Amino acid sequence: MSSSFIRAITAASLLTTTAAAPAVADNLGAALVGGLIGGVIVNEANKNKRRTVVRSSGVSSATRAHNRETQTALNYFGFQAGTPDGVFGRRSREASRQYQMHMGFPQTGNLTQYERDFLVTSYNRALTGGPQVVKAMQSPQGVRTVLKTWHGAPAGGSGRYGYAGLPIEVSNAVDEIAAAGDPTGEQLLQRTGFMQLADLNKDGRNDYMIDTSAAGIPYWCNSGGASCTVMVFASTPQGYERNDFTAGNITTADFTCTRGECDRIEAQTTTLAAAPVPQPVAPAAPAPQTGTVLASGGAQGGLGGIQLFETASAPAASLTSHCSKVSLLTSSNGGYMTVSSITDPELALGEQFCLARSYAINRGETLVSGLQGVTSAQVDSQCDQFGPALKPYVAQLAAGESTAVIASMQKFILQSNMSVEQLKNTAQICLFSGYRRDNMEVALGASLLLVGLGQQPYAELIGHHMALGFGAAEDTGRAQGWYQTAIAALEGGAEPVFAPGQPERVALVKAASTGLSQPGLPQPVQASGGAAALPTFGGSN
Repeated sequence: MSSSFIRAITAASLLTTTAAAPAVADNLGAALVGGLIGGVIVNEANKNKRRTVVRSSGVSSATRAHNRETQTALNYFGFQAGTPDGVFGRRSREASRQYQMHMGFPQTGNLTQYERDFLVTSYNRALTGGPQVVKAMQSPQGVRTVLKTWHGAPAGGSGRYGYAGLPIEVSNAVDEIAAAGDPTGEQLLQRTGFMQLADLNKDGRNDYMIDTSAAGIPYWCNSGGASCTVMVFASTPQGYERNDFTAGNITTADFTCTRGECDRIEAQTTTLAAAPVPQPVAPAAPAPQTGTVLASGGAQGGLGGIQLFETASAPAASLTSHCSKVSLLTSSNGGYMTVSSITDPELALGEQFCLARSYAINRGETLVSGLQGVTSAQVDSQCDQFGPALKPYVAQLAAGESTAVIASMQKFILQSNMSVEQLKNTAQICLFSGYRRDNMEVALGASLLLVGLGQQPYAELIGHHMALGFGAAEDTGRAQGWYQTAIAALEGGAEPVFAPGQPERVALVKAASTGLSQPGLPQPVQASGGAAALPTFGGSN
């Protein structure tokens, strides 16, 4: 049985798929519904927006999203909270009390920040599947049995718990931190970024990281406040071992642990072995070409006698490298091509692709910069789950028309049980993450999701990817459908998302894309000797 099928079975109680929508909802749920993407990013992004109040209940939209996430997690583990409507009523409080009783927490019906974070984190982790989840599904109590396993009780079930249901070692540290200042332990656990959970030593149980910089207590930080004590608690069969570090702006991704001992990843990677120095090789007699030499100087052409080589297996096309070349050509040509000066449709589209990429990066960077307690590394880590989750839909680009692919994407969106705002914010942030790191799988998946959400101007990006061969097989014919989707929306009055101050840009993309699939525009002038005046860049580096 394949792992993807097992993960789909695991999430079947929450998300339903159809033949038209590939069974990847569980993976996307893990990346979006909770944890970083669905929780922190959406909630933090909404802080800068006008607060919308639902008059029928007096609950804000941000609180509703927060509550729906909690209710969904409770339902998944069999604590029946009812329909995830975002209103935390009697049934949801009773489900919370049942969850607290199962975990051995105080049975108040009101979840502490830690109890809620552990619940939602475990839900996202369960959706990704794995042997522990599959085994738990076959047990009498079902998947909820992994909660105690992941909570980190020592082997044999004799674990001791302290404040707020935390392992006793972590609980004592919270009290120790609180004793040096004004906030109480309960107040500290409510602060964003104070405690983070992750399985750092890969033993199947949660480990804990406490960042005292979120406590706001000078005692735990140096005189300048740039570095504060960071405590990492790694699980062992005997309990938790504490590891203290002094650092600033750090996350669980910066640590690795072996059993109870932890180290900073940065310390392990700062010193690199020196690259071997190439030894001079005596010139050999001319030999027949074997395929590694592409061109040489002299009468054979090339670049002034410089030999060009290719490796045995060419690396994936780099959009970052491509845009650097395009920028150089644009500067050499005196600026961007216009509708009246197009001589090379491919280069014209390359200019507009790289321009749109810059706008997408700037927009996502603005969203991320507004997030407090969230680092770029955390965003990248979550978005790395985003691309594979949408891969089945991206794969449809090679065989389906744009309208059919969009329809398939929209069916998935309707079944995702997430708000349009959540999906849109996540897609824009992951589009930035993908382009910034040259991860075409993430960028293309985010573009497709935005189009499915009704943001048709983003279809231009998919056209560029397909026309120029970045993240998708080069197919100028199918690219036309995506270009036309964006052009029709913009000509119909849709708000531009790229370079809104350039009124002729729509006509330029339209002319260049038409010229690419139906050659009829003037081609670059050939220089003497048969070499083109300007190199062409297709999908090569």
